[in-house]
Amino acid sequence: MSTSILVVDDEPLYRRLLEANLRTEGYNVITAQNGKSALELFSASPVDLILLDIMMPQMDGFTVCQRIRQFSNVPVIILTAKGEEQDRVRGLDVGADDYLIKPFSVMELLARVRAVLRRAQVAETTQERYFSHFNLRIDLARAEVWRDDRPVFLSATEYRLLLQFSHNVGKVLGAEELLGSVWGPEYRSDKEILWVTIARLRQKVEDDPHDPKHIVTRSGLGYLMPPEKE
Repeated sequence: MSTSILVVDDEPLYRRLLEANLRTEGYNVITAQNGKSALELFSASPVDLILLDIMMPQMDGFTVCQRIRQFSNVPVIILTAKGEEQDRVRGLDVGADDYLIKPFSVMELLARVRAVLRRAQVAETTQERYFSHFNLRIDLARAEVWRDDRPVFLSATEYRLLLQFSHNVGKVLGAEELLGSVWGPEYRSDKEILWVTIARLRQKVEDDPHDPKHIVTRSGLGYLMPPEKE
């Protein structure tokens, strides 16, 4: 069964270009010209990935992403205009997994799509089913996270990032190492996406994101999940 991608953009030219290039690679493509239609299409027929433009009439991409994150962790790549750094950060804050800056090349588009889909398919090799760290618990078989017996809803990228820390308790992980292992080698210099995702993850898993106990910063070195007993 082919991978399905929902393309959401109010510009007909971009929609046609994205659809044509994705179909050439074998993806099944659904298109929507605004956020309202995108939500209706996705609710009726979930897809494997969403390419979501930010600036649209009726409902912008930020709102669409927020609505989707209320009931789904489907990977989302936001499409933003060149130089709009605030849009990229805000998009990541509301739950997007990655971003593409317009105009982008076909090669960059396909590389980002492959990378995000790859991250969404988390393959576990550990024989242990559960991982616990203080009041945090991960069901590795079901890819579910719980804090104080309450479910924590993570995107695929947030979950992969959390797994990196759980697999390396007590070890400081540098930014480049985390970017390479979670996002892929082509992201090693994109520290902004790491900072925003860690901040978002802390908001979900920490009792106090400003005084974290699961994901701790080691200034100038990186981040770590400290052992429960040091």
